[in-house]
Amino acid sequence: MINIHVQILLTILFWNSDCQIIPRIEECGLSCSQGIHCKSKPSSGIFNSFCHDAPASLPSVVLKSMKISTVMKCAQASPCSLHLNIKGTLSLDENIRGLEICSLSLDTQKSQCVNVRFARKKSKMLNGKKVQIQFNCIEVNVAQHIYVTMKTVPNYCEVKLSQEYYVEDCRNSDVGKYIPACSAGKFDYNVDRARKIISVNVSNFLRDQDYYIRLCHKWFTCEDVGAFAVIKGKESLKSVSLKYSQLLPCLCIEGWLAIPDARRIQLCPFENDTKALWDNIVYNPVTQTLAWEPACPVLVLVNLCRLMKSNDYCEDIQNSSRSSPEKVKYSRVDTHPRLCMKFTTKQGSWVKCPFAHGEFPAWKMRTAAVAEQIQVFFTSQTKAQFSVLVCNRTQLASCESLGMHHSVSVGDSVSIAMSREMCGSTFCIQGWRTDVDYSVPLQICDIHCGFRGQTYSDGNPAKAMAHRMKSVHSLH
Repeated sequence: MINIHVQILLTILFWNSDCQIIPRIEECGLSCSQGIHCKSKPSSGIFNSFCHDAPASLPSVVLKSMKISTVMKCAQASPCSLHLNIKGTLSLDENIRGLEICSLSLDTQKSQCVNVRFARKKSKMLNGKKVQIQFNCIEVNVAQHIYVTMKTVPNYCEVKLSQEYYVEDCRNSDVGKYIPACSAGKFDYNVDRARKIISVNVSNFLRDQDYYIRLCHKWFTCEDVGAFAVIKGKESLKSVSLKYSQLLPCLCIEGWLAIPDARRIQLCPFENDTKALWDNIVYNPVTQTLAWEPACPVLVLVNLCRLMKSNDYCEDIQNSSRSSPEKVKYSRVDTHPRLCMKFTTKQGSWVKCPFAHGEFPAWKMRTAAVAEQIQVFFTSQTKAQFSVLVCNRTQLASCESLGMHHSVSVGDSVSIAMSREMCGSTFCIQGWRTDVDYSVPLQICDIHCGFRGQTYSDGNPAKAMAHRMKSVHSLH
């Protein structure tokens, strides 16, 4: 168990980028052991890309143990740069004139190759001997994903070493301190909400280097929401003003040095500004589809609900709950003014009622009482089907069915016979659309059968010439 614990500890130390110390050099170069004279020259990699069969006399193991690490070249009066330190072992043979070492950036698909040649007379004398080659002149960028290959010259098939390698990123203490791309700057900002402008001041970045800065919406990547601005390195003023359209929780300030593969830093200070997220509700009257699509990724619970007139509480509609960071859509939705969408996050709940302003056709229910008969009417600007239920209100938001259920179309009415035992303060008529999947039930309560009158769906009793039926219309 002690060995296992030691191995785990060493693994943790190895992968902790802050613990890796990157060796520094003043100059890069090529070196070969065994006293072999070798020299390098750049190569396109094209002429040695096709392989051919190895001669029978070639040993089975020619290349072995390629190792890759990172070194930091820090010459005087120049910024530091990162280089690959590639080591490999080759068994010398008269059929081999040298090596080709190539690196391919898997991020940019850019390749760099070098040919390593040996002095032919000396290598023939040491035929079969192993020589170690070290080359550290391939420059790389911070956090690059590299694919390194080592081949013989000529290129013999199946005689090849390859390895993937990840260059340290700015979390490494040496890289973060000495590599210019990691000096990404520091932001101070001020928001002018009236003019919708964010003023950004940038500090702590390389002098004499231009600096790019922009606003973006952060999804998987940060997407542009306007043109980026440039702060000139030679200018004394290090601030810019950026216009925005909405303060959203994913609105970020992003900046980076104007050098290749520079590290970018982001500041997203508006994470609690979620109010604007709930405005993007769209209704399609042809398909009767109600949809909401967030302008930012957000973890939210969405419900359809019916707004209660008595206390502005919005009661959830059954089976309408959705949890999604992306688009939420409901099909066959009632367009009643009190059918709303409720959004719930860790910060609270927000209710939006897309039909509240009468932009879409809605429907109304009214009743008329004559003696012991109640007539129920529905009016609608579109063709619709309804159900009527006689119920007994038990709680503020509950109505227990009395077993009388009727169907009715627009333009028709239904008559409900009533007894004096049924009439009273808890007696209600409830109606809702049945030709949609999500509908707001309307209720007319407190019906007294001994009076005449009528009540409309807006809750205001209509006065008759002589009598008036006392009732309260609500969305309980």
